[in-house]
Amino acid sequence: MKTFDPNYKLLEEMYQDEYYPDFLVDRVRDEIQKVISLLESGETDTEAVQEKLDEAVCAINDLQEEFDENDSEIETVARECIAAAVAYILEWFGIPIDIEEAVRERDW
Repeated sequence: MKTFDPNYKLLEEMYQDEYYPDFLVDRVRDEIQKVISLLESGETDTEAVQEKLDEAVCAINDLQEEFDENDSEIETVARECIAAAVAYILEWFGIPIDIEEAVRERDW
């Protein structure tokens, strides 16, 4: 089974920007990590992967209020950063899901 790229720093741009509280970026990262864990287990079925992506994106959606409460929001930089991470993960594991489809449940 393939493991995820140990040199890739998930959500690095968000961590470097003080606008995003680290503890909330950690929670976004944790949701993305669940997708990585599924893929590291050897799962390649696109429907199963998409289901896990949908769960992760919905959980990230649920964090928006907390971002607001901490004078932050999931806006352009965050959207691009999250999408780039998901795209990298899918490419790394060779999963043929278009990025727009992968994050189709987003409301950010």
